[in-house]
Amino acid sequence: MLSGCMQQADEPTIVVRAPSEIINTAPSTAWQKVNNDNVIRIELETGHVYVELNTQLAPNHSKNIKALAREGFYDGLSVYRFVEGFVAQGGDSTDSKIPTNGKKRLNAELSYKTDLKLEIMALDGSDGYAIRTGFLNGFAVGQNHGGTKTWMTHCTGTFAMARGNDINSGGTEFYITLSPQRYLDRNITVFGRVLEGMEHVQKLQRTPEEGKPYNPIIGVHVLSDIAQQDPSHFEYLNTDSSSFEELVAARTNRPEPWFKFTPNYVDVCAITVPTRRKS
Repeated sequence: MLSGCMQQADEPTIVVRAPSEIINTAPSTAWQKVNNDNVIRIELETGHVYVELNTQLAPNHSKNIKALAREGFYDGLSVYRFVEGFVAQGGDSTDSKIPTNGKKRLNAELSYKTDLKLEIMALDGSDGYAIRTGFLNGFAVGQNHGGTKTWMTHCTGTFAMARGNDINSGGTEFYITLSPQRYLDRNITVFGRVLEGMEHVQKLQRTPEEGKPYNPIIGVHVLSDIAQQDPSHFEYLNTDSSSFEELVAARTNRPEPWFKFTPNYVDVCAITVPTRRKS
């Protein structure tokens, strides 16, 4: 017999899994294939770097670098600037080479504007650089209050276009961030992310050595153009999937027994979107 109050049912036990377990057991339906038409392969002496271009948020820069790659613009140029913990920058250090098909200068694409709110997989909590942060099609992004302006954030492995003081002076000189550089957000066009090969960027020479070429670029190719030579395919954990949502929760409050304190917070650059080669 019950007395005093109604007996409460036992609360269900919520099992919080470690991030590695979530990634390793994610179903095949949670993985999204990357379109090789939007991947460029940067060939360095240290190895190949595969970059996915963001054709939605920066369509003109994505189109232009593919044109530059296809005309061989970067062949024989170099990654001429390496700032430890900041960026590795490549292209024509003399700024004198003239493209034949691609453009030397482009209007900046600092944010993607929409009439209505662009839905993203938004993170909870505040961010010092954006009203809202989250993920859109595998890319880390920020948004304004209404969600009508969306831009890529400067996390590790961000691919962006260097420029001078003129906001529209970029077009050929790309850089890859070696660590988060959020203060650059919305000051420069970000149009891609490294899928694979950051270790080859980190292996580049820091300073020139006499008698040796300094970080030469052997070539840059659109991956779909060299399918017979390089059959690489990639896929990423869909940032709209329940698996990715669970991963965000696990990164927010780490469930492994090693952790004795969890801050109930994670920033957008602390969540690397899982990416893997597709066999």
